[in-house]
Amino acid sequence: MARIRQDFPILHQEMNGHPLVYLDNAATTQKPRQVIQALVEYYEGYNANVHRGIHTLAERATEAYEEARAKIARFIGSPSPNQVVFTRNGTEALNMIAYGWLRHRLRPGDVIVTSGMEHHSNLLPWQQAAQATGAQIKYIELLPDGTLNQEHYDRLLSEGNVRFVAFSGASNVLGTLNPVKEMVAKAHAVGARVAVDAVQVVPHMPVNVVDWDADWIAVAGHKMLAPTGTGFLWGKMELLEEMEPTYFGGSMISEAHLTGAKWAQPPAKFEAGTPNIADFIAFGAAVDYLADLGMENVYAHEKALTEYAWERLSAIDGMRLFGPRQPRAGLISFEVAGIHPHDLSAVLNAEGVAIRVGHHCAQPLMEILDVPATNRASFYIYNTQAEVDRLVESILHAKEFFGA
Repeated sequence: MARIRQDFPILHQEMNGHPLVYLDNAATTQKPRQVIQALVEYYEGYNANVHRGIHTLAERATEAYEEARAKIARFIGSPSPNQVVFTRNGTEALNMIAYGWLRHRLRPGDVIVTSGMEHHSNLLPWQQAAQATGAQIKYIELLPDGTLNQEHYDRLLSEGNVRFVAFSGASNVLGTLNPVKEMVAKAHAVGARVAVDAVQVVPHMPVNVVDWDADWIAVAGHKMLAPTGTGFLWGKMELLEEMEPTYFGGSMISEAHLTGAKWAQPPAKFEAGTPNIADFIAFGAAVDYLADLGMENVYAHEKALTEYAWERLSAIDGMRLFGPRQPRAGLISFEVAGIHPHDLSAVLNAEGVAIRVGHHCAQPLMEILDVPATNRASFYIYNTQAEVDRLVESILHAKEFFGA
């Protein structure tokens, strides 16, 4: 752990006179020196556009850029790098499904199935598609423990006309780990296509897309050590070939004439214009870093740390923890009786503890939980039990301060 923490320069500073405790990893992760150095090396050594030039710098940049795609493909078990489409984030990836595939196929009476625990990015694109086409959305019920009601899911699928299913592999609020493989198989059995929001899964545990058998998955690079402005859409090749591109212009055509154009093959078909070259090369460095650690080890560390945090937090008087205890992703959302979440977060920040507060881009879920907001502590590879202890100490200080 000491060696890992040395790789992250931002962690070695004080915040408001206290050593920084960074527990907002579900929002974005910090970057190791190896990722930062990859950016420097590109701009200092071979800054050039990709896929266009035949000079040495352009060829070197193209090789590094496409090698990053190949690393990501290997990381998730993709049969081909060409199934990895680079995007700005997970949100863009999900919107590409909505605009490039779903809207062209929905008809009045068709059904989209999703759930009330979803991030807005895995909800609003489907709402917009339904409104534009006359389709309807049905929502899987949540059980009191924060898991999806699988019997209700089965019922929704059996009611007919289900064209599309979308759900998260892990809730960014509840920490719920959904049974992806089983839910995908059930949807396929009724002829529906499935998109999985894997933003809170791929950075934290081993994932094999062939085993999952989902039709698409969406991932954000900045939540797995890579720079912001990076993410990807993975899809089955036959579906990527069916999809229409969302953006039009340079690089995404095989032919262009005054009378029309023909699209390039995936992934180029979806990557119009000059891409975010440096940051995707750095994404490759981030994947190298995680692969060297071993995703089994990453998951084991987070699981143990989250269980320790659950034990410590649940012992605090007036504490309410949301979602199931286990299995869960490496995050815990909570509220403390008598203290508004924003007030609690402000006290923690004053003591150098950075957590998330708000609706976490999941306002419908806040309505279901009947809370205005929650606090959220989320963990990653560089967090320690000592930092969990700091979190608990700061909450106790806040309780004393507010008399809660």
